[in-house]
Amino acid sequence: MTIQETLSHHIKEAFQSLYHANIETVEFQATRKDFEGDITIVTFPMLRIVKMNPVQLGEDLGNYLVENVAEVKTFNVVKGFLNLVIDDVFYLNFFNNIKDNSTYGYKPQTKESIMVEYSSPNTNKPLHLGHIRNNLLGYSVAEVLKAAGHKVYKTQIINDRGIHICKSMLAWKRYGKGETPESTELKGDKLVGNYYVKFDQEYKKEISNLISEGKTEETAKKEAPILLEAQDMLRQWEAGDEEVVALWKMMNGWVYDGFEETYKNLGVDFDCYYYESDTYLLGKEFIAEGLKSGVFYKKEDGSVWCDLTEDGLDEKIVLRADGTAVYMTQDIGTAIQRIKDYPDVGGMVYTVGNEQDYHFKVLFLILKKLGFDWAKNLYHLSYGMVDLPSGKMKSREGTVVDADDLIVEMANTAKELSQDLGKLDGYTEEEKQDIYNTIGLGALKYFILKVDPKKRILFDPKESVDFQGNTGPFIQYTYARIQAILRKADFDTNATFRAEDMLLHEKEKELVKQLQLFPEVIENAAQNHSPALIANYTYDLVKEFNSFYQNVSILGTENQSEKVFRVQLSKTVANTIKNAFALLGINVPERM
Repeated sequence: MTIQETLSHHIKEAFQSLYHANIETVEFQATRKDFEGDITIVTFPMLRIVKMNPVQLGEDLGNYLVENVAEVKTFNVVKGFLNLVIDDVFYLNFFNNIKDNSTYGYKPQTKESIMVEYSSPNTNKPLHLGHIRNNLLGYSVAEVLKAAGHKVYKTQIINDRGIHICKSMLAWKRYGKGETPESTELKGDKLVGNYYVKFDQEYKKEISNLISEGKTEETAKKEAPILLEAQDMLRQWEAGDEEVVALWKMMNGWVYDGFEETYKNLGVDFDCYYYESDTYLLGKEFIAEGLKSGVFYKKEDGSVWCDLTEDGLDEKIVLRADGTAVYMTQDIGTAIQRIKDYPDVGGMVYTVGNEQDYHFKVLFLILKKLGFDWAKNLYHLSYGMVDLPSGKMKSREGTVVDADDLIVEMANTAKELSQDLGKLDGYTEEEKQDIYNTIGLGALKYFILKVDPKKRILFDPKESVDFQGNTGPFIQYTYARIQAILRKADFDTNATFRAEDMLLHEKEKELVKQLQLFPEVIENAAQNHSPALIANYTYDLVKEFNSFYQNVSILGTENQSEKVFRVQLSKTVANTIKNAFALLGINVPERM
């Protein structure tokens, strides 16, 4: 039982005993630094139940708790705040219960299963900085949900069909001269991406030529021969033309191999894949059922719509007049198919940029109207764009920040800073490179994940690799510092100590209190789908440890019990950093 649960129980008893009244909830907060105390009870809301002076109410409750709760040592009242000093024994007993638990903070997986979708790239170009934020968010939220007790399926839908795919295919067919990833020594996704850029270049030339012949820009854009040929290629693909399908399979295969290499380097994974080429015809049967039940209606031209105006949204088309599906139709069908494939799934998280906010409001509402109970557990993990100091990225023009290049750049930035600081003297080149990769990738992930998902980010690689402040490397360095302390300990660090014989230093108590918060932080991060809560908790824990490290002698104390406790406390902090960073997909180096 937590201290909050213990105190809540006794406050309710106090209200019965002192005032013959019932109170349902008790509000707690951390005690302000300028007051004595470990935890504060806010008494202002209680004045609705008992009409009395807030200071007197605090005095009454404080005296009751000191008399009836062994953990409460003393108290003080400041206006409507009851500040409680908790006995050291409580914190030491708590610490004894968690110190040997390597997965402290994580819950067993007993909650409903959730499917988390992220990445979902197009197969006409490599992954870029925007995909990195998507992948890091989706992966981290999946790991947080797991730690909070859910079974999680990580998935993505690969957008492997459509006109944009045919543009790369046609450009390769026209200009590729049979080159392959092997012949060019290029990753497959980069090779295909180059042809997407090539298509755009040739398309612009043809538009310019048509305009010079007297066509309007609008007409030129529609009548450019290369675009018409790409549209014809899409029709051939949909008709199952053998040659076009073979080209599509070959080039998509190149891209999938390239993606897998990037995912491996980024440290993200998936349990299952969906392909738009398989799902784009899904959903039509449910439109037919929705027509019968009145969820949808048909217009005079034969198109099918859903009227959401009473729900504060617009009318939404779900089937064109010619009977072809729109994206909404596919998404309806794909969601239902996933539940068929994984019947234990009770909810889904879609990691998609905030430009699609309206789309997901409509999708979730339609699925509810179609009567699917699980639709109430759908969540759009909406996130803002990532900007660079140099400005916005454009795929067609080849000005995107390539994900692979950024991962390499981060390791190189970590290398430059580490060499300047002389932090890795005495390591082999292989060991150094491994640490540069760990620091660089940790810096990138932490910089992106410490920000609330809904906020836009201005990403600065050099700022992210700073070894001071709220950065990944600063936290990794603290973890490595603790490992160095543990290596220096020349005694049995697993020895037991008697809580009754200990007197906690203020910094030790603050550190244990910070450790206490970890399970609650995981739960809050899961409920809010926000890895930022984990990131910023870890930074607070590290700041608290560094304050402890600067004010308390860990290995230099004469008292053996104190020495054992402080080493065990340091080890538990390191383990919690490691567990928290694992939820962000970040590794921690043993030496640094």
